[in-house]
Amino acid sequence: MTYNAVRSQSPRPRSLKAVALTAAVSLLLLGAGTAAAAAAPPPGASAASAASGAPAGAVSTRPAPAASAPLTNLSHLTFLLDTVPLTAVDGHTTYEIDQQPTAQAPWTYADKKADGSYGRAGGGSLDPATGHWSQGAYNADDIARTAVVYLRHWQQTGDETSREHAVQTLRSLTYLQTATGPNAGNVVLWQQADGTLTPSATPVELPDPSDSAESYWVARTVWALGEGYAAFQAADPDFAAFLQDRLHLSLDSLERQSLAKYGTFDVADGVNVPAWLIAGGADASAEAALGLAAYVTAVPDDDTARTALTRLTEGVAAMSSGSATEWPFGAIMPWNKSQTLWHAWGGLAPAAVATASTVIGRSDLLGAAVKDAAQFTPQLLAAGGPDNAWSPTPGEAQIAYGVDSRVQGLVATAAAANAPGLLDLAAVTAAWFFGANPNGAPAYNPATGTAIDGIEPDGRINPNSGAESTIHALMTMLTLDANPSLKVKALGIDATVSTVGLSVVEAESGTITGGGSVVTPPSSWTGEANLSGGAYVALGTGDSLSIPVPATDQARNVFPIVNQGEADSGSTAWSSATSTLGSTSNGGAGAQGITDALGRLFPLTLQQALPGADTAVVGMADGAASVDALLIQPLISTITVTGSAGESTVYVSAATESSVRTVAVPRGYRLAQQAFDATGTPVASVDKKAPKTGAVTVVAGGFTVAKLVRK
Repeated sequence: MTYNAVRSQSPRPRSLKAVALTAAVSLLLLGAGTAAAAAAPPPGASAASAASGAPAGAVSTRPAPAASAPLTNLSHLTFLLDTVPLTAVDGHTTYEIDQQPTAQAPWTYADKKADGSYGRAGGGSLDPATGHWSQGAYNADDIARTAVVYLRHWQQTGDETSREHAVQTLRSLTYLQTATGPNAGNVVLWQQADGTLTPSATPVELPDPSDSAESYWVARTVWALGEGYAAFQAADPDFAAFLQDRLHLSLDSLERQSLAKYGTFDVADGVNVPAWLIAGGADASAEAALGLAAYVTAVPDDDTARTALTRLTEGVAAMSSGSATEWPFGAIMPWNKSQTLWHAWGGLAPAAVATASTVIGRSDLLGAAVKDAAQFTPQLLAAGGPDNAWSPTPGEAQIAYGVDSRVQGLVATAAAANAPGLLDLAAVTAAWFFGANPNGAPAYNPATGTAIDGIEPDGRINPNSGAESTIHALMTMLTLDANPSLKVKALGIDATVSTVGLSVVEAESGTITGGGSVVTPPSSWTGEANLSGGAYVALGTGDSLSIPVPATDQARNVFPIVNQGEADSGSTAWSSATSTLGSTSNGGAGAQGITDALGRLFPLTLQQALPGADTAVVGMADGAASVDALLIQPLISTITVTGSAGESTVYVSAATESSVRTVAVPRGYRLAQQAFDATGTPVASVDKKAPKTGAVTVVAGGFTVAKLVRK
């Protein structure tokens, strides 16, 4: 989904199908892929410092928040809260409703006004006659996550106001939970300001009515209830017991629905995918697992909860895909109905797997979190930052939710896998909030607690500060406040100097020989992915396609993005002026199964890297082929950032053997570097002369953090 930088925060997808439907009509893909520079500047020698006349290694003069001061400011989130009347509705009640007939919930959106203040708003259009919004004023997703923020803040600081807000938002959330009847344990998504429930919103969301099946909001309810019980277990046993009962109510619901399918698999484009994920999503399942991990830690002998946690974590881990040299580079894919749509909504999968693997003693599951954190996340950052989606090419807007999800995954995996290198990546990622983003200005204001609603690829911002963005910004701030050394690192970064990573070259930019042609379908959405640039090249037997690519100073992996049909259709041989690169299958995508489209649009791996000097990639088809684009990956990608701590570069390997990159070391400086392997574990430098010679060593599939420091 592309963020609307003009109006208020765009409506969020409320179901996996909503993600697909939204992407079909509004996903913006950039033909250029990223705004990456042509080559990586050496650390300490950025174009910005050169243009200003500053010496190599110069630091930013932008004032940064003091590392000693708390970053977490709940003022804006509390401004979003409102008092909600809880009327008598069949099947809906909450804790002590007779004594307290009101609770608290956050407004969904906050539009920034010309004077700098914010106006609270609901979802959809407002009917002045009734005061009702076409969706609602409050929603269960945001209520649940707001409760988590207040719970964590109370636990970290002892703040009694946060404790009370946690109680009231949990009461509001459990009121939305259907307590009786066939849908018991499911949750109504929307509520109006006067307390009226909106089971069916306009436009229609799935499931409809919203408590007729499991959903994201059921998963997030489990998240909040699990963390709520753990927090109140000793502080308020009666309230904790109520939360425990409601948690089991939702678990009973899940046992009737997705978890009843545990151990069975569906087929999606020829790949077996777990059938027991909540609403078909590793994303939704992961957020439930976070709550269950907190709960099981507090109540280790609750077999029902432990079993649910184990099974959900197994399902999430089973969605791990690719490797350092195969798309999607180790990411945990969010949706079992698509092999090529990765999105950051619900991107807490690595955090959940890492956390749960420790709680349930399943170290065998940790590998999925490690691959996502140590291999996919560096590629995501080098491609231009924490984009909201790859489908399959990068080029989406960036939002606080996606940024926070990366931070949480890196921090949790670093702890579970004893992989300190992931904390360096977490600092770079968290710095998005402090200015290391496509806009260049801070995305979070610690003085007010506001967070912008998104940044478009061209740097335009959505200045509003809705509940979701505020919540996830605060989750990152809570994490930084709880980890002082990470906080110092993140605050030392306030700008991205350059990124050199994945880029896209459209097939239609090439020269066709034979009877092939450019095809522009009515929609770029295939049903499970998006055609880059909205078009593709159709080739027949004997046709060729020569696609121009820029020369670089290093070899590159090339991934032809092919829209493969189910049936075999021959192959396309790929070459350059000096190399035979390999071949890709035109068809043979595998059985469609549960997906919404025949075939699959997928970046396929070639056997050989493209030499840096070669400026064209040529494909020769021996059967009908649909070629969308080339995804090009440098063997060594880079992310260069700067700030009060100086300038540093992360070198990311997509090579099969160790590589060395040489940077200039100015007089009076030395090169400090730490190499990490593909798991984020430190490795010893193999070049003892590197501090003087400027040789940066990057191990195969790993990453190295390098910085010039004064002697």
